[in-house]
Amino acid sequence: MIYVVGLGPGKKDQMTQRAIDALEKCDVIIGYKGYIELIREHFEGRKELIASPMKGEAARCQDALERSLAGQKVGLVSSGDPGVYGMAGIMLETAAGKTEVEVVPGMTAACTAAAILGAPLMHDFAVISLSDLLTPWELIERRLEAAAAADFIICLYNPASKGRPENLKRACDILQKNKSAKTPAGWVRNAGRDGEEYGLTTLAKLPEEKIDMFCTVIIGNTSTRFVAGKMVTPRGYRI
Repeated sequence: MIYVVGLGPGKKDQMTQRAIDALEKCDVIIGYKGYIELIREHFEGRKELIASPMKGEAARCQDALERSLAGQKVGLVSSGDPGVYGMAGIMLETAAGKTEVEVVPGMTAACTAAAILGAPLMHDFAVISLSDLLTPWELIERRLEAAAAADFIICLYNPASKGRPENLKRACDILQKNKSAKTPAGWVRNAGRDGEEYGLTTLAKLPEEKIDMFCTVIIGNTSTRFVAGKMVTPRGYRI
């Protein structure tokens, strides 16, 4: 049995009870080292914890499968929700029916960041990752253009890193073809974790902010505005 568990932001008080219960059933918990550290204090000494570096996704899934087939109950953890840029898909592909896999959802970064910024996701929105490690940049560009043209609120995951510091500016330039430079925007770093920070700005000024891979960015639609220091997208109710 393999449980693919979403940790949410990472702190135990922000994990679902279902996620905690699933991990309590496990003999071993496998994950990226940063995610294992988020839960180490709760399970060390009681569960076998196996941490591995970034880009070890396939190996983690294979290890989980082999341990499950050997009779262990295995937890494979993702931050946020495992079905949103997480481990659920690759684990199901790897297991391919050889063992039972249960996906346990968690709160994804878009929801956590939105709550910190205010209520920016009150209408239709698109979630787009700016990481081109697994997705060609040309495809990311097309998705940005389409989402902006349709006036979606846009949530950006993996907005920038040391290896691709220019991707956020490139994305903002593309979005400004169909969105006003004054469109409200916000960012959150370490959402729901220690060191949480956030800021409110505009689409044009967004690239000037200190944004990295630990940030989630939200860019509004034509109705989004700032209300008493919060970013709000009206749903359409009469007040």
